Amino acid sequence: MEPIYTEQDADRSALKGGRVAIIGYGSQGRAHARNLRDSGFDVIVGARAGGGAEKRAKADGFHPVSPAEAAKGADLVALLSPDMSHRDVYANDIAPNLAPGAALLVAHGFSVHYGQIDPRKDIDVVLVAPKGPGDLVRREYEIGRGVPCLFAVQQDASGSARAKALAYASGIGGTTGGAIETTFAEETETDLFGEQAVLCGGASELVIAGFQTLVEAGYKPEVAYFECLHELKLIVDLLYEGGLAKMLHFVSETAKYGDFVSGPRVINDETKARMREVLTDIQTGKFARDWIEENETGKKAYQAMYDADLERPIEKVGARLRAQMAWLQNQPETKAA
Repeated sequence: MEPIYTEQDADRSALKGGRVAIIGYGSQGRAHARNLRDSGFDVIVGARAGGGAEKRAKADGFHPVSPAEAAKGADLVALLSPDMSHRDVYANDIAPNLAPGAALLVAHGFSVHYGQIDPRKDIDVVLVAPKGPGDLVRREYEIGRGVPCLFAVQQDASGSARAKALAYASGIGGTTGGAIETTFAEETETDLFGEQAVLCGGASELVIAGFQTLVEAGYKPEVAYFECLHELKLIVDLLYEGGLAKMLHFVSETAKYGDFVSGPRVINDETKARMREVLTDIQTGKFARDWIEENETGKKAYQAMYDADLERPIEKVGARLRAQMAWLQNQPETKAA
């Protein structure tokens, strides 16, 4: 069994006394900055002048400076801006200013693993990846708990990179929730696979296919929406809270029997073969190369696919039905990363 590291395994003195710079003040960046500050770390936020990140940071009581200025004198720079910005931010703002022996930290290994960043050899390169969105990282910290996280060391120039990663994880609540050691390759490749094959790509395509199958068979779109999308949350919540055991305990015997005999007819060896193709594209770097090229050429195909998804019949039916669900109104937005 893989060890789970907790608060007793983390030594915050590996970072305390030094400065932690947070560059990128979105979902994760905002949560990390506030949690670290409340944990007693010296935190500075790097943000572009006049931008939304600078305004949010000021509202939270920080005194943001430019990303380049934040990197100067920092013992650790957490690069938490979107993946596709990492190459430029590192090259222009971090690499010229980060002191030898200091650390570069990311919350997802994409830019390092796929060579968008070529870190200087005289700095530490570490990863701390909470397994939850930023607002959950903050909420759990505020009530004295924490979201589990992964941590990894890619480059240890100082001899204390691992200690710095665990100290940072402790500061954001990760060792309270439990931290598991991994590698940049494992975190990056499994994260991309999960998103594409199960969590986003797989789940949404399964929902859409189920909805289409019922509607094409003559059933009302509204009923199909409830059965294939709306009730999915109930099952996911049970799985999240207690795995297969809790889900099977709470669904009916009819549902259980249908699960056993029909689930493998939908998700089968052919599906797994397609999943292996997805994983191969990730492992070989094909997905990364395609996504980087898509960004560099203006994201036209990406935008077309995005717009097409929003025009699906299930979206139009769902919007009308959700408008009647009072408990969904005025809900805060939740970003996964």
